[in-house]
Amino acid sequence: MPGKTRHDGGMAWTVLAAVCLWTAVSTASLAGDEEEIAPATRALLQTFADEFVKIEPGTGKFPATFRMGSDAGDASEGPAREVRMSASFWIAKYEVPQNLYEAVMGNNPSRWKGARNSVELMTHAEAVRFCEKITTLLHRAELLAKDEIVRLPSEAEWEYCCRAGTTTTYSFGDAAQQEGDVDPKAKLLDKYAWHTGNAAGNDPPVGALAPNPWGLYDMHGYLWEFCADDWVATYEGAPHDTSARTVENSTRKVIRGGSWKDRYPLLRSAARKSIGLDGRDDAVGFRCVRAAATE
Repeated sequence: MPGKTRHDGGMAWTVLAAVCLWTAVSTASLAGDEEEIAPATRALLQTFADEFVKIEPGTGKFPATFRMGSDAGDASEGPAREVRMSASFWIAKYEVPQNLYEAVMGNNPSRWKGARNSVELMTHAEAVRFCEKITTLLHRAELLAKDEIVRLPSEAEWEYCCRAGTTTTYSFGDAAQQEGDVDPKAKLLDKYAWHTGNAAGNDPPVGALAPNPWGLYDMHGYLWEFCADDWVATYEGAPHDTSARTVENSTRKVIRGGSWKDRYPLLRSAARKSIGLDGRDDAVGFRCVRAAATE
């Protein structure tokens, strides 16, 4: 906390210092409005670009199709269906960290502060705006092909990447608890995920635990993640490809993955929930996809 303001010109100096600080932060964080990208912002953009994992459905370890959802879980997870992956894309290893979000958006709304902690407390629309702004910056920095964009994943893309070629309840197996665990403890899950059995907040940086088989971190737990899809409380009529589901006049969006606030069943690969368009939560963040732009 700053000390008491002096009366011998100290107030003027305090105001001047604040203006200078705001100008410096604005220059670095709102680089998208300038011809030149500030070096600190460029470094964050480079790190972000380097942390994407290429997903190539139909090639090697990446299946061309997968079974999405579950007929044994919550009603919103069914009916399970076969989904054909539409095209290759890239997905971020990590949820968007706070230092990158602040550099792009000019603010950090998060409750649980930490440069490499996942950003939280933004709305779905703000997450979409981040994707739009960082696309512009990456194009300017020549770190993204002109025919590519950064966006939120569709729900199908998200679950495909969470499962990482597996058909089990979690990407590491069917069980979260080992013998002797008392709810909410889930020691088999602890290696991979922050949940109510091993976390008291969003304190750790992204990627502190083990990744799934495709090298993606925090797909189970840590924070719920925004998807592009509008919420529908069943998969009846859902697309059988990777397109995001849209509903006229929808007031809710899909979130996936579970969080540090949730018990282990909500961290299953098939688990899903919704959040209002204006919803903000310190247990909701997002990760990005890099893909070809579409009309």
